[in-house]
This record gives sequence, structure tokens and C-alpha cells, in this order.
Amino acid sequence: MDQAPGSRPDGGAQSGLPSCYRHPGRETGVSCTRCERPICPECMVSASVGFQCPECVREGSGTGHAPDAARPRTLAGGSIAADPRLVTKILLGINLAVFLAVQASPSLADHLVLVGRAFFPETGQVEGVAEGEWYRLVTAMFTHQAVLHFVMNMLSLWWLGGPLEQALGRVRYLALYLVSGLAGSALTYLLAGANTASLGASGAIFGLFGATAVLMRRLRYDMRPIIALLVINLVITFGWSGIAWQAHVGGLVAGVLVGYGMVHAPRQRRTAVQVGSCVLVLAVTLALVLLRTAQLT
Repeated sequence: MDQAPGSRPDGGAQSGLPSCYRHPGRETGVSCTRCERPICPECMVSASVGFQCPECVREGSGTGHAPDAARPRTLAGGSIAADPRLVTKILLGINLAVFLAVQASPSLADHLVLVGRAFFPETGQVEGVAEGEWYRLVTAMFTHQAVLHFVMNMLSLWWLGGPLEQALGRVRYLALYLVSGLAGSALTYLLAGANTASLGASGAIFGLFGATAVLMRRLRYDMRPIIALLVINLVITFGWSGIAWQAHVGGLVAGVLVGYGMVHAPRQRRTAVQVGSCVLVLAVTLALVLLRTAQLT
């Protein structure tokens, strides 16, 4: 997220891990508990102990198709979809639509950006989150003005979002994205100047960074590529002016917490732990928003 005016972690490093027997280009540290063939998150089927490959599940069911209870699941327990990047494409589409709308009518950005409390000469009114416009915490996540800012965020969304959506499943991935973005907006609202306008998907993108690091560690991938990429982005965050570092930090912390809950939740209490991690971060986010609103009103 920027202040308004105005290596890809794909697990492809030479880590020495075996490749999935169904997807040779994907390294993995997980094997089928029955046949011991290496399997990637897309091929993992939750079993009573560990994970099984789709073939072993079909053999165990005695039919050509796995029963509902044994259908392939992602590492986080989500359903495996035919298009593993559908939500990412939708998010890209929303960001693009808002970007084009802002380019066509620049004044539209004044109604979408994140601002605590400020006087807008165009309307002659004091507006902002503190004035009850809480929707700005969300709309700012999808708003961009500068072309470079938009392009960089969308490239990051595509590179990071696709693998995460595939590993977590659509619902969990969308929850991660939105919760991280809201956390970034809340920290910006709390710490930035009341009349400082900020916008961009960077808070949510940094949440994807954090969750990707957690996922790679869970799968025992080589962590050096994602760590290097994250360090570079943090250096840019704190080294360049005009960047809302609060959104990056808030999104990153939220992404790590939610991502950890998603991929490390015990199978017996998976849903409760995953929902709980999201609710916990949202509760803290709400508390920050209420605190800042009380300070400004």
C-alpha cells in the first residue's frame, strides 16, 4: 500500500527434496502413507494418519472414485478445484476494474482511499474512517492510481496467490487475503497521520508473503528464496518515501498468524483452529480501528 499523492517462491530451488510423482516439477517433503510416493499439496488426500495419494485412496475404496469423505483435499483441508487460480483471477479482475475506473475518473479515488479524518475541498466536508466511513478500510485494498504500483502488486498477487490458493483451497485463501488486507489497513489507520491518504493491495500482498513463508517451512522447502524476496521488499518498504509501511507490517504479521493456523491446524480440530486464527486477527484489527476512532473523535 502506498501513500497517495501519489523470486517467485515456487519451491523450485535445488533443495534436494523429491518431486511429486504426478507433478514432476514440484518438490515436496510429504509422502503417501501407503505407497510412500512423494505427493504435493494438490495430490494430498487426508487420511486417518498423514496423507495418501489419489491412487491409494481409489484402491482403498474399491471403486473408480473416492467417496465423499475421502475425496482429495488440500494441505489445509480445502477442496481441490479444477481451476486452482480462480479466486486469484477474480481478485486481479476486481483490482483491474477499480484501477481503470480511477484512471477514467481520478476524483473517484477520494471516495475509496484510506484516510482517518480529513477535509476534502471537492465536497466541502470532513470525511474518513473516523467519520463512519469504515468501508474505506476495504476499498483502499483494491485501489491504485500509479501504473507501476498497480503492475507490481498484481504481479506479486499472481506469483504468490496462485500457489497459495492451490495449497489452501479457495475459501481459506480468500479469508487469508481479506484478513491480511484489513489488518494492514487497520495498522495504517492507527499509526499514519489522520489526514494521510493511502491506497493499494500491498497489505494483502504482504499477508501472502507471510503465509507463503509458513507454507514453505511446513513443506520443508528451501526457505532462502522467499526470505530473500521478503527482505528486499522490506528494505524497499522502509527505504523509500511515500510508502505506507504500516500496511506492509500489518499485513505481514496477519499473514503469518493466519497462515500458521491454516497449515498447522490438527486434523481433528482443523476448522475450529483455522476459523479461530482468522477471528483472533480480526478481533485485534477491530480493536485497533476502535482505538484510533476514539482518538480522532
